[in-house]
Amino acid sequence: MAATTSDALLARLLELHPKRIDLSLDRIERLLAALDAPQKRLPPVIHVAGTNGKGSTIAFLRAILEAAGLGVHVYTSPHLVAFHERIRLAAPGGGALVEDDVLGATLAQIEQANGGAPITFFEATTAAALKLFAERPAEILLLEVGLGGRFDATNVIPTPACTVITPVSIDHVEFLGDTLEKIAFEKAGIIKPGAPVVVSEQPKEALAVIERQAARLGAPLVVYSQEFLCRAERGRLVYEDQHGLLDLPLPRLPGRHQIVNVGTAIAALRQCVPNISLAAFGRGIAAASWPGRLQNIGRGKLAALAPEGAELWLDGAHNEAGGRVLAEAMADFEDRSPRPLILLYGGLQTKDAAAFLRHFVGLAKDIFALPVRGEQAGRAPEEIAAIARGLGMHVEIHLHAEQALRALAARTWAVPPRILIAGSLYLVGEILAANGTPPD
Repeated sequence: MAATTSDALLARLLELHPKRIDLSLDRIERLLAALDAPQKRLPPVIHVAGTNGKGSTIAFLRAILEAAGLGVHVYTSPHLVAFHERIRLAAPGGGALVEDDVLGATLAQIEQANGGAPITFFEATTAAALKLFAERPAEILLLEVGLGGRFDATNVIPTPACTVITPVSIDHVEFLGDTLEKIAFEKAGIIKPGAPVVVSEQPKEALAVIERQAARLGAPLVVYSQEFLCRAERGRLVYEDQHGLLDLPLPRLPGRHQIVNVGTAIAALRQCVPNISLAAFGRGIAAASWPGRLQNIGRGKLAALAPEGAELWLDGAHNEAGGRVLAEAMADFEDRSPRPLILLYGGLQTKDAAAFLRHFVGLAKDIFALPVRGEQAGRAPEEIAAIARGLGMHVEIHLHAEQALRALAARTWAVPPRILIAGSLYLVGEILAANGTPPD
């Protein structure tokens, strides 16, 4: 991607703190005070934390709200190809990613207000996003936690309309702790007094922690399988809560886990955005998309290298729970349309590759180990190969996805393969850029 006017500012902000991640609210609260507290001048906020499913849940929320004719600001992370993907501003007819000149001018103001003080990249860019959101009209702001919740830079919202906690699982143990209870405690840090908490499907250990925090703060709980439920039935989506039953189209986002995500989104909207019509729910659910989450790539520079007739899928799943739901989706695909599955996997050094790959034993015909390039520390393909072989899997090592796809195309296939590229959002971003596929 060509350099933009905001790139130099983003690079300078990246150098202002010795650590990429340093969870604290002190620095961003200081910076926001210098910016006249934009966090206190926002539209109603739906604040979303969790380990898996945050982005997809926000995608459903946005699509439904926009189908209802409402203006929606959105903040998500990380980006796949360009930083601008993180900030979506409300606009007539649907939101649009922040334009580079607008982003550049705002980042310059952030840099000036910060005065060279230590601050992490995420804190500075979150402050920029909040300033942009405060200055532009919208009916609602969808705000995704970056990491954890309690000390995440987004957790400066004094009174959200509601909070949402998507499924909690083991991830980022170096920052959040090594048990479900510890991680859930960090996620539950976004709960605010009196604001409804919509809780997605959870392990019992995580749910118990969330329930205790909600009770302590007097925050009403709306829990999946207790106060609401969502299921696929006869080609339709059926949602139920105390207010009744909704008969809706199935989402186009594939995978059983998306049924839980869309149910969580509906529950949140039923709590804090009244009077959304059944038609708006239906249009939004059918239209929602989220790049890099079981995204089918049918054309492009890389797709053209795949064997003729092959399916090519991308997914950013990178932890044990993500691997499980992704393997379940591939098994469902196999039941409906049998094809040999080839997994192109690359992951970060901090992720448990064995826990992820274990779910594909007996499901994937081959594992192709790839490097993850960029600023994050990727796990060496040789190490991935050793882990996969230890699980009894057949493995090849390739330098990049192009080489792997060419190798697959050189084989003879009785049935064209189903190719899944997964293990890291950074890898997915690299693939989208190389394929020439815009992420939005």
